[in-house]
Amino acid sequence: MDKVGLILEGGGMRGLYTAGILDYFMKKEFYAPYVIGVSMGACNATSYISKQNRRNKAVVINHVNDPRYIGIKNIFRCKSLLGIDLIYDEIPNKLEPFDYKAFYASKQKFIIVATDCKTGKPVYFDKDKDEDILTTVRASSSLPFISPIVRYNGMELLDGGISDSIPIGKSIKDGNIKNIIILTRPKGYRKDPFRRKRLLKRFYSSYDNLIKAIEDRYRIYNRTLDYIEKLEEENKVFILRPTNKIKVRRIEKNTEKLEGLYKMGFEDAEKQYDKMIDWVNNA
Repeated sequence: MDKVGLILEGGGMRGLYTAGILDYFMKKEFYAPYVIGVSMGACNATSYISKQNRRNKAVVINHVNDPRYIGIKNIFRCKSLLGIDLIYDEIPNKLEPFDYKAFYASKQKFIIVATDCKTGKPVYFDKDKDEDILTTVRASSSLPFISPIVRYNGMELLDGGISDSIPIGKSIKDGNIKNIIILTRPKGYRKDPFRRKRLLKRFYSSYDNLIKAIEDRYRIYNRTLDYIEKLEEENKVFILRPTNKIKVRRIEKNTEKLEGLYKMGFEDAEKQYDKMIDWVNNA
């Protein structure tokens, strides 16, 4: 199964759909040799690579209603709506232990996408180059306005989805001939332009290239969707996407809705799995 890439879009809590798919992949012992994740997609990828089935689900559903997970009080503690200490320290190191040993022992290549605030361009971090995984995943998942800029190796970083939401180009550049893409929006979705431009100037007045990247994001995202749908028609990529409309917000605390989204991902993977494996082996 050489030269097969697995591309994981972000989407906040919509990533529970991806978690369901990855858990089905683990059930079938399907491990893509190359994984590239953006934002919540990068978070989900870590447990897939460490082979911890159902951990992604537990990380969100077991803790999303902890008042420290999401809330105004976090702004005073860590300048973020999200509880950074809880999500990136207490959960992986105590509450839902992450298997670092298995993660680093994995032969899967793993790329994390973040956005360089100074240039507005994507930055790609490689598991095999001794990156600080928790910091780079946090950078990839740090949404504008609700999370602080992450400083790492002299860079100032935010959410990878700003600059490269669906990194098909990077995967192809890295030599992957076949790419499985997991999206968190149904077929036909297209992103609208960003309307709150005053907020950009207020929050990021020192980062002109970041502002431009956020303003241009919808064009690049929609162009990428057009491109991968063309590749799908040509049988060059295999796309898994929600079969029903998602009624989950980017930041969602309703665990019943989140459970339903996870179940949708698991069941969609189950229905598409044989077709996907046939495509991987024969396309």
